[in-house]
Amino acid sequence: MNVITVSQVNRYIKALLDESAPLRSIFISGEISNFKYYYSSGHMYFTLKDENSQLKAVMFSSYASKLKFNPDSGMKVICSGRISAYEKNGEYQLYVDDMQPDGVGALNLAFEQLKERLLNEGVCNDEIKKLLPPFPRKIGVATSYIGAAVEDIKNITARRYPLAELVIVPTIVQGTSASADIVKSIRLLDDIEDIDVIIVGRGGGSIEDLWAFNTEEVARAVIACKTPIVSAVGHETDYTICDFVADLRAPTPSAAAELVCPDMNSLSNELATLKSSLFNYINIMIDDNIQYVSELSHSPVLENYDSVLSSYKDNVEVLEARLSDSVLSSVETKSLKLSALAGKLNALSPLAVLARGYSVAQKNNEIIKSVSDINENDEIHIAFSDGGAICKVNEVVENG
Repeated sequence: MNVITVSQVNRYIKALLDESAPLRSIFISGEISNFKYYYSSGHMYFTLKDENSQLKAVMFSSYASKLKFNPDSGMKVICSGRISAYEKNGEYQLYVDDMQPDGVGALNLAFEQLKERLLNEGVCNDEIKKLLPPFPRKIGVATSYIGAAVEDIKNITARRYPLAELVIVPTIVQGTSASADIVKSIRLLDDIEDIDVIIVGRGGGSIEDLWAFNTEEVARAVIACKTPIVSAVGHETDYTICDFVADLRAPTPSAAAELVCPDMNSLSNELATLKSSLFNYINIMIDDNIQYVSELSHSPVLENYDSVLSSYKDNVEVLEARLSDSVLSSVETKSLKLSALAGKLNALSPLAVLARGYSVAQKNNEIIKSVSDINENDEIHIAFSDGGAICKVNEVVENG
């Protein structure tokens, strides 16, 4: 009897699968289920299934990081890779090297996925878009330093608005390193305090050529930009994620320069029109006021001002006499009332009572109102109209 171990069996089966030419490079279509993505490692684990069967699959981070879209359960895909066995549990599975959406391109799917996520976040809403300055003094440009795009921006700015200064940051706009370089250029321009507006973009191309402007890192850099930013990527029919999150989308780099720069000729014509309108308005105002003054100079008031003033003078004299009479009458009335009140006050005055021969007795500076308020040998003060006396009580006599 030839006895072998479980590990030997699994190792033998794995070797058979690994040596099978058809299974070393295989394309399999199916629907993803039980999808799991581990952020810490970057590995993806899922099951591919059709109506009758299912196959376990794994995509390691070195391959998963290259995907342009985000796989998820329920998505139909075409996976390429190899079939092998995992010795530890004896299960065979698909080791995925690449994955494409079945029926739609990976780039298109990635575009729609990121667009939907950003729209749901509200970062594409018009309410949060910054307005472009009407008269920019310094314009930042993030694009390739060689090519038609930058030349168009230079020429149009010089023609339309030569007062503006261009600050051009040479930027890689195509290839694997383009996204990071675009982000770097945007942040560099945004950190320059006197940059009024930024244009970011490039000329036209395929979706692969423009893909750097469809990445989330570029979108986040545009969203975080404090300076108003114009996206000018590709031709008029090309739309990128950068277009949705920017403050303004221009169909081409040339159009971006025209949107950012006011036309000096139009401004000059507009100023001339305003100047002419202003002078016409001033002349009309002067003519109207001359006519008004002329009409006033022939008015009855100015032509016969002596008679008009005379009537007003008579009215003033009448009012003055009435005011004088009213004041005198009021003073006399008040004077009579004051005399009457003074007489009443004098009649009630203690001094008047004393002058009629009465006196006031006090003890300890208090008026003595009754014999019960004093005792024998008390010292009291008697006030007369012309003086007073200090007396000693010899005897207290009560009435009755």
